Amino acid sequence: MNIDQVIDSIYPLPEASKRTLKESIVEVRLPKGYMLLRADKIETDIYFIKKGIARAYANSEDNEVTFWFGREGDAIISMKSYVGSQKGYENIELLEDCELYRLDNTSLQQFFSEDLHMANWGRKFAEQELLKTEERLISRQFRTATERYRELLQDNPDLVKRVPLGHIASYLGITQVSLSRIRADFR
Repeated sequence: MNIDQVIDSIYPLPEASKRTLKESIVEVRLPKGYMLLRADKIETDIYFIKKGIARAYANSEDNEVTFWFGREGDAIISMKSYVGSQKGYENIELLEDCELYRLDNTSLQQFFSEDLHMANWGRKFAEQELLKTEERLISRQFRTATERYRELLQDNPDLVKRVPLGHIASYLGITQVSLSRIRADFR
């Protein structure tokens, strides 16, 4: 996904504003397994996935709990750092070799104070991320594991081919054995 598509999917900007934003974006390539964001750290960059897959997870007492997958076009961000300049709680690991667009949050905050169109873009960005988080929370709280798996297949059919099953089971809040049973029912 190219950067114009990513920007426009959030909120269309006038050409001058878009050009200013794009001048602050740097393309980076990072390998599979790279830890892009770390918990307990204030993150100063926002990323958008051009190519690849990432996952967000938190450490519990004895394991990692995956709560998000990102793919082409998705943002990678610590909302606590973005909104409140606070240490984040999530780790973000790249599950494939990735091509990313990196944007410095300090520059972005400066744009927000100087350009109303950019401020609106930032507001729409935060609103979209909030809605995605709310949808994941509602799904986790009110749907069965089978319904969550069906939803994952409908919304992201290629994800199950690109992500290790252990991460998918964690995301669904079940064991790998339970996931195997659910997958067998779908065949």
